[in-house]
Amino acid sequence: MFFKGLVPKAAAFSLAIAVLSAMPGCKRVEDAEFVVGPKTLELEPPLQEAVTAAVRAEFGTPALPTTPQLEGLDLKTKETELRRLRHGRDLYMQQCEQCHGVSGDGNGPAAKYMYPRPRDYRAGIFKFTTTPYGAKPRRSDLLRTVDRGVSGTSMPSFRLLSKHDREAIVDYVLLLTHRGEVETRIALEAEFEEEVDPELVPDLVDEVFARWETAEEQEVHPLTVQPVQFTEEMVAAGKEAFLTKGCAKCHGEDGRGMTKDNIGKDAWGFATKAADLTSGHLHGGAEPIDIYRRIISGINGTPMPGFRTILQEEPESIWNLVAYVQHVAGQRRAGNVPVPGAFRKDTPESGTLDVAAAN
Repeated sequence: MFFKGLVPKAAAFSLAIAVLSAMPGCKRVEDAEFVVGPKTLELEPPLQEAVTAAVRAEFGTPALPTTPQLEGLDLKTKETELRRLRHGRDLYMQQCEQCHGVSGDGNGPAAKYMYPRPRDYRAGIFKFTTTPYGAKPRRSDLLRTVDRGVSGTSMPSFRLLSKHDREAIVDYVLLLTHRGEVETRIALEAEFEEEVDPELVPDLVDEVFARWETAEEQEVHPLTVQPVQFTEEMVAAGKEAFLTKGCAKCHGEDGRGMTKDNIGKDAWGFATKAADLTSGHLHGGAEPIDIYRRIISGINGTPMPGFRTILQEEPESIWNLVAYVQHVAGQRRAGNVPVPGAFRKDTPESGTLDVAAAN
């Protein structure tokens, strides 16, 4: 389940055996503990203990999770929500902990065998969202990822779970990411003030949650209506935009993303490469609107920028790029595998795509 689309079947089987033999199984909730975040670890031990205590007061423990969002609710509603959180916790420990870790730090027992690495939730950064670059995701964005998985990575679809269960997992993932962000904010304050002031903690919590609430109203909509059909002319125009607007600098003129070994580090500190668009695995989704949002908003936590400013005055180019990316993404399945480092050009006779070795 973890390796679909990454390696050949025989290699995947061997790798799966290696991973499973290294995994102790799902960690019991009673034994689970949240790990200290990286910013907290930079503090002196007494301050570390103070930060950890403050975060525990707001979010509880794996055995008894809670969230500041429950404050002010009547007892019956609060108990219902706590049961929902515990249900989400149980599902997370069964289905997600092996990769994402107890704390959501992306460092579960299977994580070291995976590329790309499982997401570390604690910074509150998620790649594939319907919101602008730098904004928090909407709750529906996380649910979409749980529903359909991430093509070409170890993240599977959990569609076999009930909608109720998928919603509960998302609620618990949100608890982990909120917890990580609040811990970082408290640790930064403790570093500056050399103490944890209990009176400031509610304000820091409110700051974190405010950005998530704002994100629900920040959905990115297309600048123009999606074309009813993508034509060959749009693909050709999209290719021209791909080559002239900066896309080829990282993805290469052939779309294989092999221009460099890597294009820098992501927000989690790992070296990252431009996606091989010809693989057919578009991690953020293959629907036209998914590709449109990646182009216009970029991908959070990565060097992939948004092109809204560049293409604001020529919005038709965005849909042309969508047409071209979809065309390139289907090439391998059509049997047209570009040579690494090659460039593609139109042949004047037929208008089809040819491959020639680059100098």
